[in-house]
Amino acid sequence: MHFTLAAAETLVVDALMRNRVAEANAHSVAKALVAAEAAGQGGHGLRRVEAYAKQAKAGKVDGFAKPRLERPFPAVVRIDACHGYAYPAFDLAATALPEIVLQQGIALAAVHRSHHAGVLALTVERFAEMGLVALMVANATASMAAWGGRKPVFGTNPIAFAAPIPGADPLVIDLALSRVARGKVMAARQKGVAIPANWAFDRNGEPTTDAIAALEGTMAPSGEAKGAALAMMVEFLAGALTGANFSFESSSLFDDKGSAPGLGQMLMVINPAASGGKGVADRVAMLVGEISSDPGVRLPGRRGQTARRQALEHGIDVEDEVIAAIGAL
Repeated sequence: MHFTLAAAETLVVDALMRNRVAEANAHSVAKALVAAEAAGQGGHGLRRVEAYAKQAKAGKVDGFAKPRLERPFPAVVRIDACHGYAYPAFDLAATALPEIVLQQGIALAAVHRSHHAGVLALTVERFAEMGLVALMVANATASMAAWGGRKPVFGTNPIAFAAPIPGADPLVIDLALSRVARGKVMAARQKGVAIPANWAFDRNGEPTTDAIAALEGTMAPSGEAKGAALAMMVEFLAGALTGANFSFESSSLFDDKGSAPGLGQMLMVINPAASGGKGVADRVAMLVGEISSDPGVRLPGRRGQTARRQALEHGIDVEDEVIAAIGAL
């Protein structure tokens, strides 16, 4: 089915509000999921609505939670997502951090008792559009083993970065530390299709093309041992240093069973002028110009930004089974 972005957001808001989610939270979630869908990230888009709604109805996520902010240090805020969705907590960070950055030159937000972080690019890009540099990490339910192991210990644990570029869209880098995001495996399971053999391992540590076996096994790390090591780093930053659950302590983001996931996210925002002086914009432009001078290079983030612009003008197409699942909630 074809939707304008506004109509898609209304569809999601209505579905969530029917399942014990406050209107303000429903709008925050809907905006994030529809933006992910528009950017071509379907695994973090409308396919998540069914699980999100069922978790709220079951009480696994608190649809009425209001995130709470405290400022223990001048440049640091701690945000308690209160076992609600992550997006209202990110909205709170986006409101609080810019003023702190202007005062301190740098700001850090540590989010705990949180939920699925979705497409981190959409959060860090908000700061880059204000002329700030942002770096964000998040842990997720355990789905990846330490290198050489078979036991899920780490999540796909994404890292995202965004920086302003003079006279152009921001540079945005967003990557999961698994070979692919686990949402893509979930989407393959929902569609009943096979996955490439290098995406995941089954319970015995063998490569698999079966999406169900992959979800029961472990994801393959990007870059093998290097990806697993980076996932460990994210676990320290997003789990230990925020006071959140570790990935292996968290419950599934795909069903309504068990306790709240209690995940964590860490967001660092920098005022470029504070660290690089007045000439930093020109230096950034020089770097981007040098990179872009190679005709085979496309700057990171451009595909998603272009897709979102096209979706804003022309709308999005959503699979019929996804719409049917949302309508049946």
